[in-house]
Amino acid sequence: MDADALITAAVAAVRGTDVRDTERKLDLLVVGGGPAGVGDDGGPAAVDAALRGRLVAALARLWPRGWQPTDVARIVTRRLGARPGRLLADALAADRAAQPGPVPQWWDDQLAGLDARLRGDDDAGWASREGVDRITALRDAVEVLALLAGLPPVAVLRPPPGGSGGATGSGPSGSRVLDRVRALLAKAESTTFPAEAEAFTGKAQELIARHSLERALVEAGAAHPDRPGGIRIGTDAPYAGAKALLVQEVAAANRCESVWSDDLGFATVLGFPADLAAVELLHTSLLVQATAAMLRGRRERRGGGRRTRAYDEAFLHAFAQRVGERLRAATEEANRQATEAAGPDRLLPVLAARSAAVHERMDALFPGVTRARLTVRDAEGWQSGTSAADRASLAGDAPANRPLPGRR
Repeated sequence: MDADALITAAVAAVRGTDVRDTERKLDLLVVGGGPAGVGDDGGPAAVDAALRGRLVAALARLWPRGWQPTDVARIVTRRLGARPGRLLADALAADRAAQPGPVPQWWDDQLAGLDARLRGDDDAGWASREGVDRITALRDAVEVLALLAGLPPVAVLRPPPGGSGGATGSGPSGSRVLDRVRALLAKAESTTFPAEAEAFTGKAQELIARHSLERALVEAGAAHPDRPGGIRIGTDAPYAGAKALLVQEVAAANRCESVWSDDLGFATVLGFPADLAAVELLHTSLLVQATAAMLRGRRERRGGGRRTRAYDEAFLHAFAQRVGERLRAATEEANRQATEAAGPDRLLPVLAARSAAVHERMDALFPGVTRARLTVRDAEGWQSGTSAADRASLAGDAPANRPLPGRR
């Protein structure tokens, strides 16, 4: 049996339920041969080369099906662990080297963020770097292959390398406004005073909203205006639903739509490039702030710092809901000021057209979207989360259930 056939058999066994059969197939891979343990064309070396080729081929099949490097790395790490995630990064680097033509800059940016690079060692180099034995390395590789083979298609947000047409996406922005926003959010994350953090975050949202309106007016008269694109934001456990709600609230405050794919561990956000960049910045910062506030809330609650899932979930749900209200208020104020300055006849049709374009993209990519409810079961957690997100006493009732778009 040649190396490729051995790998095919091992992948099929891993995807099955017979543990003993899986172990037998992995044992054959260790020696790189058939039942007698005799390898073909180099034995273990042939298996290593075939595994690398199979991983690259599996990745190449995913790119036209909507997956991006960060998406694949996220789900491999989420389901299999950090070590297989690092193996996946090596495979991504090999896939990049095999690309026959130019690769978009955003693709290389994602690979750089994953530290996916060729390292100049042989096919067994990853196992040596990880300090694992051959059976462990082979098991990891086969499990990654089995996972990649079972991934479903997802929305195509950007044309992959070698592709053409399709949806646009948000690229890195060199905007000085966004640099100022990053600085404000960094201050919000570092302060130990909740009211001060909220002031910094509120100012950041005001800058973002004004920047978005200015871009909208400029793009309205451009020969080749922006089109709606999309990004994916991870929503890993614990409290994935609360994290998805935070994504939704930040997206809504910035004229974007969000759809949560719980089974895949991410939320897809659709909107115009400047707005998507804002959502990424704000969400990352607010998640840090929410987590820090939750930990403080545990210490302050009755009974000390004992952690309960119901309390944490309620806290994070309330934080997301109230922060969303505050962000939307900042956006509405920026809209009012911009309308007064530019005139309603100029600004409002532009905003309506952009909103319609985002909804059209949403309908095209997610025609079967449904709504799910996230239930809160801890009143103290809700009250603490609301207080943490709104030290300035913003008025508003807190509903116990909040609809959240998700996939069927």
